[in-house]
Amino acid sequence: MRLSAGAVLFLTACWWLPAQTSARRASPPAPKLVVDPPPDKPGPVSDKLTYDVEWRLIHAGTVVIEAQKTHADLHLDSAGMVSSLFKIHDIYSVDYDEPFCASSAVMDSEEGKRHHETKVTYDRSQNRASYLERDVVKDSVMHTGSVDIPNCVHEVVGAFLKLRNMSVAPGTSTQIPMSDGRRSAAVRIDAQELEEVKTPAGDYKATRYEANMLNGVIYSRKGRAFVWLTNDSRHLPVQIRLRMQFPIGTVTLQLAKEEHP
Repeated sequence: MRLSAGAVLFLTACWWLPAQTSARRASPPAPKLVVDPPPDKPGPVSDKLTYDVEWRLIHAGTVVIEAQKTHADLHLDSAGMVSSLFKIHDIYSVDYDEPFCASSAVMDSEEGKRHHETKVTYDRSQNRASYLERDVVKDSVMHTGSVDIPNCVHEVVGAFLKLRNMSVAPGTSTQIPMSDGRRSAAVRIDAQELEEVKTPAGDYKATRYEANMLNGVIYSRKGRAFVWLTNDSRHLPVQIRLRMQFPIGTVTLQLAKEEHP
C-alpha cells in the first residue's frame, strides 16, 4: 500500500518531545538481535487510542485507532491550518488471523481533491499478497500488483500490535515480517533508550523503538520512524514520530485519550 500523505502524518507525527533531542545523536552500535522474545501478556484487547498530531509546532489533526484481536480501524482527520491547505480524511481497516497475521486491509483516503481506495489481500494459502488501487473519482484502476510473503505477515498497524506483545530490552532488536502488498521484508525493530514522555494523556516512562521500515524497505519515502511504548505490561504506544525529509519534516503523534470499550 503506497504511503499516502495521510499515512505519513499517522506514521510520523506511520508511531515525541524528550526523544526528539536524543534522536539527533549519532547512531549507537548495532543492537543485539533477539529473534523471538517471549510475550509479556495475552495482548491488547479492545483498545481505542486517540492521538493529537503535531506538525511544525501546530496541531495538524487527530488519529483514532481501535484495535481488537482480529480487527483494527484507523481514522485520520486533518485539522486547523492543515485542513485549510490540504484536507485529509483517511479510513484504514484491517482484518487479522491471530496473532495479528494480516488477511485483508482497505485504505479509503480523501486527500485534497483526490479520493483513492486501496485494497490488499493477504493469501496465506499461497503465501502471496496482492493489491488494487483505484481512483474513486474517476472510477478507474491506478495500480495492481502482488508480492511473495511469509505465511504470517503484518501490515503496519498489526506490526505495532505485535511489538506490544514482545519483550525487547534496550540495546537489543527483533525482526517483524511486514508487507504493504507491494513490498515484503523482515523489518528490524531496535529498542533504543528508556525515556520519560509527556503527553496530553499524562506522563509516562517508556522505551523508544525505531522501526526500520522506510527508505525502500517497505515504504519508499526516506526517513526514520519511532514509537514509544510504556514500560509496564500494557506496552501502551504513547508517542509516535516520523522524521522525514523536506518538505514534510517531523510529524509527532501523542496520546490524548485511552479507552477500553
